[in-house]
Amino acid sequence: MQTRIFTLIASVVFVTTSFAAEPAKFASGIVDIGMVAKDLGKTAKFYTEVVGLKEVKGFEASAEKATAFGLTDNQPAKIRVFVLGEAPTSTRLKIMAFPERPGKMPNQKFIHSSIGISYLTLRVEDMTAALARLKKAKVKLLGETPVSLGGNNRITVFRDPDGNFVELIGPVNE
Repeated sequence: MQTRIFTLIASVVFVTTSFAAEPAKFASGIVDIGMVAKDLGKTAKFYTEVVGLKEVKGFEASAEKATAFGLTDNQPAKIRVFVLGEAPTSTRLKIMAFPERPGKMPNQKFIHSSIGISYLTLRVEDMTAALARLKKAKVKLLGETPVSLGGNNRITVFRDPDGNFVELIGPVNE
């Protein structure tokens, strides 16, 4: 009986390890994030002037190309690109709008209200400066933020113009 159990366990381990997926090899450790906005200009201004991202050269995809990629139903796409720093390895936030066929707003009451990407987390070097930009723009902070994460680090949560959650994490410089 013990031999049968041992053989069964060994078979399961062999089968499990034999078919385990090999981790993918990626050319970059960076994930670009694409976001559709209701008003591209308003959202671009928010992410540059309020959040502090830097806009870099964007790009366009014709209706034919965007359709061939499987991304639109014959809609052209103009993408504005924003980065989180000067390094070539900075994460890029790609924002676009489709005024002729705007999408539907998801339920954004809480981060768990909709399936999919629910929020952006950006790490800042100076939470005090970030809070000053948010205050100047009259951005409403959520919950009781900024809240301590321990030590000098704080988390501040707010929404962008389309209601998407944005978290800033970083130290308070006093």
